[in-house]
Amino acid sequence: MPSDLVAIESRLWAAADQLWANTGLKPAEFSTPVLGLIFLRYADKRFTECAAALAAQGMPADEIEATDYQAEGVLYLPEAARFSHLLGLTEGANLGKAVGQAMALVEEHNPELKGVLPRGYNLLPNATLVELLRLLAPLDLEGDAFGKVYEYFLGNFALKEGQKGGVFYTPTSIVRLIVEILQPFHGRIFDPACGSGGMFVQSAAFVERHQKSATRELTVFGTEKASDTVKLAKMNLAVHGLSGDVREANTYYEDPHKALGRFDYVMANPPFNVSGVDKDRLKDDPRFALGLPTTDNANYLWIQLFAASLNERGRAGFVMANSAGDARGSEQEIRKKLIQSGAVDVIVSVGSNFFYTVTLPCTLWFFDRAKARGSRRDKVLFLDGRPFFKQVTRAIREFAPEHLEFLANVVRLYRGEAPELDDGSKSLMAEHFGGKTYADVAGLCRVATVADIEAQGWSLNPGRYVGVGEREAEEFDFAERLEELNEELESLNVEAAAYEAAIAENVERLLEATR
Repeated sequence: MPSDLVAIESRLWAAADQLWANTGLKPAEFSTPVLGLIFLRYADKRFTECAAALAAQGMPADEIEATDYQAEGVLYLPEAARFSHLLGLTEGANLGKAVGQAMALVEEHNPELKGVLPRGYNLLPNATLVELLRLLAPLDLEGDAFGKVYEYFLGNFALKEGQKGGVFYTPTSIVRLIVEILQPFHGRIFDPACGSGGMFVQSAAFVERHQKSATRELTVFGTEKASDTVKLAKMNLAVHGLSGDVREANTYYEDPHKALGRFDYVMANPPFNVSGVDKDRLKDDPRFALGLPTTDNANYLWIQLFAASLNERGRAGFVMANSAGDARGSEQEIRKKLIQSGAVDVIVSVGSNFFYTVTLPCTLWFFDRAKARGSRRDKVLFLDGRPFFKQVTRAIREFAPEHLEFLANVVRLYRGEAPELDDGSKSLMAEHFGGKTYADVAGLCRVATVADIEAQGWSLNPGRYVGVGEREAEEFDFAERLEELNEELESLNVEAAAYEAAIAENVERLLEATR
């Protein structure tokens, strides 16, 4: 990201954060209106540029209609919805009402945004609105730079909102790694837990980086159970110049996109270790054909859902709790069936502190349906990404561009593809791979066979396979490490309780049979 854009983002955020501190509002009450204003500023810029282009083609201003703008992929903005109109209002005007009316007018003339844009601007003091408008007015960024500012604000608001913010936002570097490994060049993309739509945005950015048009190459579909988050996703798509079919639905029980076997790519960051799902409602659902887990944990419902949504050549990439890779009982049986099907392709360990709301490490899983008919059918690549990170703050890490490219290149070599070196991974590639072909590297990567995995109890934990390489001593926070161990203990306790209940039930049946 260019340094001037980083400076702009930081300056805008510092100013907005100071304004928020003086309002007394909760982060959610402030974040959505601010994101709405960034959206409107970008829509206004595109509208102005389009009006100039149409005029240059010889169209008189009074003859240009809404459909002319929409034909160019630009939102039509009537005069009262223009950012310049809002700037021209006096400080004594009711700006909250005026901005709310502007949002309503945008929706009225652009039906795809109906019910999406924020209201509630009357909650903001007039003085705060004046400062926000002045803050955004000089912003003159090209194309997706506006989208990057929007994403930057989304991420910072997620930090402000704590645990709740993690529901709608997945850190960009995690999303980018998923995208770089999936390589969604063309086709239908599905995210059944889409949050604010980051998977779609980064997929589009991937296509654009490879000199193609995302709007022509990709079609995106999403579901999200929170209505406010659905609105964030639709705004995020619009501010990046994308369109998609994002619907409000509870993915466990509803399938509005008729997903079974439909999609070329599935990518998601589902909620981990969810309890309380009513599995009686899922018994006849073909998305869960590998069986329903007996534990009160939805991880293997999500995993099956991702696999079932792929077409015969589809790929999936998703974030998953570390504990899922070694889960026993019914979950192990589901995992065994997936591995034996040949669909499991790559498993990547990610270190702690990558997420804004939890410190725990996680694992990225990748499926590839086409692999089952190729030479890699009985192989799985295990990759340890934990040594690779850039420390952003004391509590937050991310992958640097060269780390993202390097980890994706390991997968490319495993697939027999040429590596990419545009983002600075050349030295890492030279250090770990002398030539341009894949080789197992202790502590980094290993290709395991299905027989190897069976010998490990069908585990998909990379640590069981890659071994230990030379590594610098890692500083760690004792409380964070204790929290990681506690999560593993809780997972084992859940499994133990399930086994105890099953044993008690079996003993009771045996006793009844002998009476």
